[in-house]
Amino acid sequence: MIHARTLAPRVLSTSAMLAAALLLAGCTSTPAPAPGAGNDAGTPVSGGTLVYASGDAEPSCLDPHVGGNYPQALVSSQYLETLYTKDAKGELVPWLASGSTVSDDGLTRTVKIREGIKFTDGTELDAAAVKANFEHLRDPKTASSTGYLALGKIKTMKAVDASTLELKLSTPDNALLESFSMPWVAIESPTALKRSQEENCAAPVGTGPFKVESWKKQDSVNLVRNADYVQPTDSPSHAGPAYLEGITWRFIPEAATRYAALQAGEVNIIDNAQPDTIAAAAKNDTIKHLDAPRPGASNRIELNSSKAPFDDVRVREAFIHAVNVNAGVDSLFFGTAKRSYSPLSSVEPLGFSEESLFAYDPAKAGELLDAAGYTQRDAEGYRTKDGKRLSLVFPVSTSQSIPAEQSLFEQLQATAKESGIEIKINLLDLSSWYGELFQHNYNLVSAPYTKVGPSVLSILFHSDSTIPAPSGYFANLSQVKNPELDKLLETAGSTKDDAERKDLYAKAQKLVLEGYYLLPLYDQQNHFLYSAKTQGVGTTTAVASPTFFDTWLSK
Repeated sequence: MIHARTLAPRVLSTSAMLAAALLLAGCTSTPAPAPGAGNDAGTPVSGGTLVYASGDAEPSCLDPHVGGNYPQALVSSQYLETLYTKDAKGELVPWLASGSTVSDDGLTRTVKIREGIKFTDGTELDAAAVKANFEHLRDPKTASSTGYLALGKIKTMKAVDASTLELKLSTPDNALLESFSMPWVAIESPTALKRSQEENCAAPVGTGPFKVESWKKQDSVNLVRNADYVQPTDSPSHAGPAYLEGITWRFIPEAATRYAALQAGEVNIIDNAQPDTIAAAAKNDTIKHLDAPRPGASNRIELNSSKAPFDDVRVREAFIHAVNVNAGVDSLFFGTAKRSYSPLSSVEPLGFSEESLFAYDPAKAGELLDAAGYTQRDAEGYRTKDGKRLSLVFPVSTSQSIPAEQSLFEQLQATAKESGIEIKINLLDLSSWYGELFQHNYNLVSAPYTKVGPSVLSILFHSDSTIPAPSGYFANLSQVKNPELDKLLETAGSTKDDAERKDLYAKAQKLVLEGYYLLPLYDQQNHFLYSAKTQGVGTTTAVASPTFFDTWLSK
C-alpha cells in the first residue's frame, strides 16, 4: 500500500547519531536507573511520558497487517516486533527469529523462532504463533496490502515444532528475510488475533517495549511501558523495560501547529518536519533533527501508461523534459532533499541512477509533442490533438505530501504550462485519494512505497502488480506491462548470486527509467524534530521509523 508517509530493526540514522543513541537496542547487565536517579544528559532517567506529534493521517487501524501504510508503521514500531531487523551496518540480523536456512532449490525456508519470549497478554511466542500471523496476513478478510504482497511467494506453512517454522515457496524468494524485517509483517499475539478485527485494530498485542492502553480517535493513542519486556538479543543497551513510562501519540495535521507545540514544550518530538523549520532548527540549540531516509522506492511521480496521453512514450518523455524539478527542489527544500534520478532510495545499495534522462529541456519537449501529434494550441496556450487538450489529472493526498512538496507540484504545473501541458492538481484527503487510484482516475500520481530492499521494484513495476491486493490496492501505478521487465525482476528475485542480482536489478531500473514511466524526485522525506531534553533519540527500524526503548527525558 502507498505509505502516507515500513518493527523492531534497530538502526541508527548516521546523519543524526547522538552519543546517547545506541547502535542496537539489547540486553546488558546494567539495570535501569530508578525514577529521578539522574538529571544530566549523560545519566538516563526512568519515568515520564513522551509526547509524539504526527502529521501523518491517523491510521484507521493500529494493526499494520490491515492495509499497511507508514503511519501504522510509525506507531506500531513501539509495541510490535519483527522476525528480522537491520543492524547499524544495514545488515539483516535475526530478532524474534534466531535464524533461518533455505534449501538448495530455494523452495523451502526454515525459520527458527526464539524461545522464552511472551506477548503482553501472556501468550508464548512460538512457531505456531508466527504461522497464525502469516495466515492472518494472507487471509483476504484481513485486507492486507503491504504484508500480503511481501509474503506472496509462500505457498504452505508448517510448525514443525515449537521453535521451527517450515515455509514452502512457489518460487525462490531472496527478499523474504528483508520482508520479515518490516512492521507490516510484525508478529502479534495469536490469541489477540482471534478477536474481531475491530477489537484488534483498537489494541494490537505484541512483544514490544510498549503496549496500547487506549485510543481516542482524532486525538491520540496512549501507550504504556511493558514492565516485563526483555529484548530478544544481547547488545550494548540497558536491561529491562523502557525508560519511559509511556508515550502519548498525538495527531496534529497542521505543520505549523506541530512545530509551535514543539517550541512550546507541549510535545517532545514531531514528524513530517517542513524544510523551513528544519533549517530554522539547525540554528536552535533546544531543538534537534533526526534525518532517517526510508528504504525502498524514491519519492517520484508515476505516469499512467495504460491510457492516453501517456500510452505514447513520446508524451511521457515530453512531460519529463517540460517540468523543472531541480529549480523547485532548490527553492523549496532548503537543502533537506537531494534530487534523485533513480527508482530506488539512496539508502538502497542496488539503486541505479541515470541523470541524463531527466534534463529540463522545453525545446526537446516541444519536438516530442509535435511528433506525437500535439501540434496546435488552444486559446489558453495548451497543446491540442484532434481538438482535445493535452491535460493531465494529478490527484494529490494532502496527508502524504508535505506543503513543500505540494508547492513543488504547483511549480511543475507552471513549467509544464509553458510547454503547453495542462496539469490539474486535485488536493484530496487520503480516502478520496485512494478512491481515485482504485478507479484509475489519474494520469500522474505521487505514491511513495516503503519496502526493505530492491525487491520493491517487483511490487511497483511487475505486471502482476496491476492486479489489486485484497485491500483493493495495486502498486504498479504506472501500469507497466513489459514481459522483458517481468523476466528481469523474477530472476533478480530468485537468484542466489549476489552479482547477478545486482546486474539484473540495474537492467530492470534502466528499462523503467528509459521507458519514462516515472519522474524521480528525491528520497522519501522522513525528518523528525525533537526537544534537546529528549535523550536517546536516533534508533530506528529497518524502515526508518523511530523507536523509543532507549529514550528518556532529562530535566
